[in-house]
Amino acid sequence: MDRTELVRVLRAEQVPDALYDIPGAADIEVQPDAYYFLRPAPDGGWVTGLWERSVDKDVSRFATEDEACQDLLAKLRARPRPPEAGQETIEELLAQNEELRRQAREEVERALREHPPDKET
Repeated sequence: MDRTELVRVLRAEQVPDALYDIPGAADIEVQPDAYYFLRPAPDGGWVTGLWERSVDKDVSRFATEDEACQDLLAKLRARPRPPEAGQETIEELLAQNEELRRQAREEVERALREHPPDKET
């Protein structure tokens, strides 16, 4: 696997581009506080790791591009995924909203019955 193939796999798996920087294949335009990287090592070979607050962390060195790509892919696949969102239809969201409003009205009415406000005369 090379960098171009790695980027294809990551995009097919819907890994956000902002999570990784792969020079020449997927450069980050605006760098966030933290992202994973794969790049050629200055002394030959390849390195992967996590860039966080201007510091390289968890750096791993590899002799081949394929090994580095496999490592970065494993790191990105192992990270926790955000919960699925946005799957509800508008009708479902409106129904949920109405149900929440109904429950809130019932709770207010129950609270008023149990603890009626003091009447000022």
